Parts: sequence; structure tokens; C-alpha cells
Amino acid sequence: MASCSSGSRPSWQAPVARAVESYAPIGDGRTVALIGANGRIDWLPLPNLTNIPVFAHLLDDDTGGSFALAPDLPESQYRAERRYVPNTNVLETTFTTDEGAVRVTDALVSGVAGRLPWAELARRIDGLSGTVPMRWAVHPGTSLQTAAPWVERTAHGHVVRSGATAFTVVGMEHGPADPEIDGERGPELTGSFSARAGSRHLVALAATHDEPLHFPAPENVDAGIDRTVENWRHWSRVFSYDGPYAEAMQRNALALKLLIYSPTGAIAAAATTSLPENPEGGKNWDYRLAWVRDLAYTAQALVRFGLREETQAALSWMLQTIRKRGPELHVMYTLDGELVPEPRAYHVPGWRGIGPVVSGNPASRQLQLGVYGDLIAICRTYVDAGNVLDLDTARMLVGVADRTCDLWRNPDSGMWELGTDRHYISSKMGCWKALDDAAALAEAGSIPGSAERWRAERDRIRQWIDAHGWSEERRSYLFYAGGDELDASVLLHAPTGFDRGERMSATIDALSDELGAGPLLYRYSGSEREEHTFVACAFWRAEALACVGRHEEALELMDALVGHANDVGVYAEMIDAATGSAWGNTPQALSHLAFLGAAMTIRDVVPADLLDGR
Repeated sequence: MASCSSGSRPSWQAPVARAVESYAPIGDGRTVALIGANGRIDWLPLPNLTNIPVFAHLLDDDTGGSFALAPDLPESQYRAERRYVPNTNVLETTFTTDEGAVRVTDALVSGVAGRLPWAELARRIDGLSGTVPMRWAVHPGTSLQTAAPWVERTAHGHVVRSGATAFTVVGMEHGPADPEIDGERGPELTGSFSARAGSRHLVALAATHDEPLHFPAPENVDAGIDRTVENWRHWSRVFSYDGPYAEAMQRNALALKLLIYSPTGAIAAAATTSLPENPEGGKNWDYRLAWVRDLAYTAQALVRFGLREETQAALSWMLQTIRKRGPELHVMYTLDGELVPEPRAYHVPGWRGIGPVVSGNPASRQLQLGVYGDLIAICRTYVDAGNVLDLDTARMLVGVADRTCDLWRNPDSGMWELGTDRHYISSKMGCWKALDDAAALAEAGSIPGSAERWRAERDRIRQWIDAHGWSEERRSYLFYAGGDELDASVLLHAPTGFDRGERMSATIDALSDELGAGPLLYRYSGSEREEHTFVACAFWRAEALACVGRHEEALELMDALVGHANDVGVYAEMIDAATGSAWGNTPQALSHLAFLGAAMTIRDVVPADLLDGR
């Protein structure tokens, strides 16, 4: 290893945002932290994912804030290897130098009876061999330039305040120095110590927002790490899956679990905002919101995994929110069940200077016809699993089905939330699915309403798609009526049962030819000029291949896609096909959901002899 000249600063202090794929998430059901491969936490809203992040170095190199913990050496003088503790979302990073090795265990701690009423981030350091100098630095940020952080000295210790968020740092054998109150970049809390074989150290913080602040005893925090490991392992034991890609399935399910917002049961689309889709910027969105589509896909996966509590919480939250915020069905809601506010821009540079940085989402009030199918589909899945709908929900679904009958002929913004309303074919397929499921629910006696009307309108939608949504020249379903462009989201309607035959098979080939990049896939015609490949689309293609009977191709594709996760099994929104780098918000629910759906469909339809070894 190279030597370090005297006076050089440890590289973890350098103001450089890491590659998106270098981050590993941890969470507690309320918030998510992103930890770089160098041991620095560059993203952590406290105490909830909905709060403006106090640690946002990810989006603001200068004043965003971070929590660094690493050997007190340049990165060239140590190696870092990491993994999740098996069957958990607790991260272990092993730092190895010429003189020794240490293991850092990172957890957002859970309580004895569920989540804690405050956020508690614990970082345990165990000396493994030799002696390793360690250093930590907590640099509170400006909450995206909305607050000036400051340190308050109290009788019980220092409290850091940034706007309405307050936190304290506690530890064991962590060598704290006096806080730097008036640093050039704001206040900073630091410490250093030497980790030796058999030694244990702890650095932790506890945070609240507009609430009194609890000062946890360090020994309780340390014990909480072990409790958190066991809580995750208990959840993983309840998780039920027997089939191919079992290890990857477990990791994808755990990644998805991080995005289930336990205060309400909502599902966040991702843990971050404003990570760009391309180097030019402009397509930066806030994904800390709950899309009805994502929640429907999540609930379907949860049902199939036998996770009853999360299924009930997610479905109940969605139905109550829709009724409360109706009568119109919105594309997305906040994690607290409110209507999504208009976008707000923040005066920070963005990841590697690629802006804008925003909260809110402009697509929240779009008409997306496919959402009707998503809503009714999850209710049918819930009933098919042996459950019963309440009367208010049953009546609401009748209204949704009737509204689908009335609206399906209209143009909409489509699944991709584009600015131009068109007759998107995947939206019409979603309407077909809505009425197919509504008729099935009515025939089973689960909801009132006219199954006869819904079946008749469903059949009219199919006739319309046959006439306007299929191109003999392209040998493919189209992006929208009247055009000749293609759209990968039509692949979603192989597993729905709309088409598992020759036309869908031909569409897969057309999409692969025009939008494919090896195992990866772009979203729609022309998107390759403005963004990278979309992870979920690649898994939709694998699932569609299985549905149309092209089993060996489906398996070959899945084998390749498993290797496109980062080193700890996490997927962001997009992947650069040329470099393999990740782009867009992370971890991305839709990416992990698409993996889960593809793997389960492959398990269900591919002959067992082809699955051997997977």
C-alpha cells in the first residue's frame, strides 16, 4: 500500500459524492441511510424518510452533511469489503490495513416491540486483528439549504439542531473531541481511537423531529444492534419462498422491506430524491412517495410470500387514503396519505453537480388509466388469498370499474408520466385488466355491480387494442395508437393474462431489437437518447419470456440480470449499459419488485428440470 505524506487529509473527508452503485442502504421502517463503500453515510433523513435530510452529502458536496467512519488513513492504504449480516438489513464492513483489520456493523436500531419512537443509528466497531487507527466525523448539513445547523450544550451532552430536527451523538470508547462549533462548513463532531484485536467501540446518534430528544445509554444502543439483527432474522424466517434464485429473492425482498413505511403501511418508490437519470440532468424526481402502482405490485408480492401483516397494512393504507382523498384516484400520495404537493426546488447542486434537487412530484395529478387496473388487481389478489373486502371498499371498486368503462377511450399520460396525453396501449391493457378483475370479483360475490357490463366493456377494449394497438409491420404492440414506436411496459400484460401468445412473443423480439442492450432494456423508443436502461423493464422481459413459453431464454436472461445488482444485491432505477454504473433513485422499489415478479413467475411456469441449480 502507498504511504501517506504527513498532513494529508483522510480521503473520507474529501467532498466527493460516490457512485450510486457504491451505496448500501439500511433502514428501520421509518427512514433509510445510504452508506458508501468508504464507510461514509451520505444520505439520512431524520427521523422519517419524509423529513428533509440532515445528512445529504449525496446531493450537496459542500453543506449537505455526512457521518464518516473509517480508518484514519487515505483510502489507498486500506481495503473495504462489505456484506449484509445474513437475512438482515444490518450492514457489515471490514476494513483491512497493513497493520490490522476492523469490522464496522451499521444498523438503524429497532425496539423491543417494533420501531423505536425516535431514530437511532448505531455504528459498532470491533477490532479483529492488529491495530487500526479509526476516525469518525459527524457533519450536520443545512437540510438542503433550509436551516443553519448549530450545537447546543446541555447538562446531558451536546445536541445538534438543524431546523426542527435534533440529534445527539453517544458512544463507547470512541474518543470524542470537543465539537467544532464555528467551522467553515458549519459545526462538526469528531473523534478518533485505535481499534485493537478484541476491542469494541460504538458511535451512535439518536434523533427526533419537533419532539423532545431521548439520550440513549450507549450500552442499550449496542444491545439494540443484536436485537435488530434478530428482528430482521425473524422477519426473514416468516418470509416464505421455495424456488429458483432463492438467495437473490431473499435479498430483493429485504431491500423492498426497507421501503415499507411502517408508520402508515405505505410503500416508498425509492429512498432518495433527485438522483439523475442522465449526465445532462433535468429528469430528477422525488421518489419518497407512494405510487398506487408500486403499492399494488408490492402487495401482490407480499401475498405470495405469506407476509400477512405487511399485506394488510399496505392494502388498508391504500384504500383508506384513496377514500379520504377521493373521489378521484390519484397516481401517488405522500407516505402520510396526503396529496402530493407541487414540486419545490432546493438551491443545492445535486449529485455530482447534476440538478435540480426537488421535493414533490408534478405527475401526481395526471390521468393514468393503468392505475385503475392496479387497484382492482390487488383487491382481487387479496380476496383470492382467502380474505374478505369491507363494504366501503366493495362499493368503491364498483365505482372504479364503472369509471374505467367511462374513461378508457380517453387519452392519458401513460405509465411513464409523459407530458403528452396519448392513447397509450399499455394503459388500455390496464383498463382491460381492471374490468376483467372487477367482473371476477362480482361473479365471486365479493363486490356488487354489473359483471355483465364490465365483461362487455372489457371485450370492447380488447377489440380496440387489436385494431389500434397492434402493428403487423412492426410485429409488435405499439407505444400509442397512430404511431410506430414501441414501449416495454406492454410486457407487464403477459403475466396479467392479456396476451401470452404469438403476438406477445413477437413483441418481445421487436422490443429486444429496438430497445435492448444485452440483457438490459430501455423504456420506450427514443429513450436511449435521453436516459439509461430501466432495470424493471429487463425483468419484465424475462417474466414475459416465461409467460409465452420461451423458458430457456427467460432463465438465461435472469441469470445475467442477477449479476447487475451492486455488490450487496441492490438495484437503482437505471443502469448504464456501457459501463454498468447505476443511475436514478436508489434503492428502487419497482426494480426489486420486477425481480421478485419475474422469479416467482419463472418458478410457477418453467419446468422443474430447467430450474435445477438455480
